[in-house]
Amino acid sequence: MSPAFGAMEVEHYSKGVLLEPFVHQVGGHSCVLRFNDKTICKPLIQREHQFYETLPTEMRKFTPQYEGVVSVSFEEDEDGNLCLIAYPLNGDHDNLENLDNSDCEPKNKLLRWTNKKTVLLENEKISKEWVRQHRKEEKMKSHKLEEEFEWLKKSEVLYYTVEKKGNVSSQFKHHNPWSMKCHQQQLQRMKENAKHRNQYKFILLENLTSRYEVPCVLDLKMGTRQHGDDASEEKKANQIRKCQQSTSAVIGVRVCGMQVYQAGTGQLMFMNKYHGRKLSVQGFKEALYQFFHNGKYLRRELFESVIKKLTELKSVLEKQESYRFYSSSLLIIYDGKERQEVAVDSDPEDLEDLSEESSDESAGAYAYKPTASTVDVRMIDFAHTTCKYYGEDSVVHEGQDTGYVFGLQNLIDIIKEIRDESGE
Repeated sequence: MSPAFGAMEVEHYSKGVLLEPFVHQVGGHSCVLRFNDKTICKPLIQREHQFYETLPTEMRKFTPQYEGVVSVSFEEDEDGNLCLIAYPLNGDHDNLENLDNSDCEPKNKLLRWTNKKTVLLENEKISKEWVRQHRKEEKMKSHKLEEEFEWLKKSEVLYYTVEKKGNVSSQFKHHNPWSMKCHQQQLQRMKENAKHRNQYKFILLENLTSRYEVPCVLDLKMGTRQHGDDASEEKKANQIRKCQQSTSAVIGVRVCGMQVYQAGTGQLMFMNKYHGRKLSVQGFKEALYQFFHNGKYLRRELFESVIKKLTELKSVLEKQESYRFYSSSLLIIYDGKERQEVAVDSDPEDLEDLSEESSDESAGAYAYKPTASTVDVRMIDFAHTTCKYYGEDSVVHEGQDTGYVFGLQNLIDIIKEIRDESGE
């Protein structure tokens, strides 16, 4: 699919899709927004957009699926509350109508579009009343968020209690302080520019967390160098300093953010990039251990899958001529939902997935069986990616991205160490 990126004019609809904070964003500074359950969006940066449109086939399984471009407007409701609304680009209905908007319920989506017209999901009067009330609640929450952001600066590892009532995943909204911080910053930037510009292009990407009930997310900044070729001297010096003062310079990878569900306490643990920069190599290893530990036991059954995917990604990147993934991140995602206990004398089909790593001798007549969830490994953030196929780049690199590959190999080695040291 090749969206009509060149179309500059926006088809003006009376209504659009209300964008919400993407609550599973754990790192980065660019605002990621929720379009629907299966799709997120982020501000379009031409270099990143070019990367997704020219992505080598063998890399596609290691990146989010690219789903097109929308126009996003900064708008105020009748009460002066701010929100972001997405509209289809002119002539882009044929592409966007293929997106799954089945989850666009009145409580979290005002409207959805079709290839012919925008249709109301709910009676207009009711929708307006809900929006008014929703904005009022959001305004009240914003004051609390400002206090949380101040706390966030001082507390780099936070724990939030997830309410036991209802589905665990339904309790995530407004828990992640980093996603809310990025969302507020994006609103502020667009507000400041509103007099001069009120239409922004955002790219649509696959929501990698949608398949998980309780996503545990690790955001790793990869490579020994973070600044792009076009960075100013000030930016370059700043990025070099961050690498030298963190594990990036030593092992080519550092923690940029983390979200882990603690089954033992019913809490979500968040670690931000400021804490990640301070970690030593041993501290980095301990953070990885913490990511795979749910507060009750180590999720050892995940190790082989992670190692396999990382090794395959390393092999793919070693063959990519001229690519440099400066300031790119790597996500590792798995489901934090607690494994189910299964009686050892159950039907053989119920136990066929049990392995030595996932068994627990202390369980007596029971053994732990991993849920059907899998581990996902994906590269994200390509705003500073370059390769020889980008004709406008003044600097052309040769061979593989050795800094990124170096980081991958060290990541693989450290996870293997954790696996071996924790083996029964």
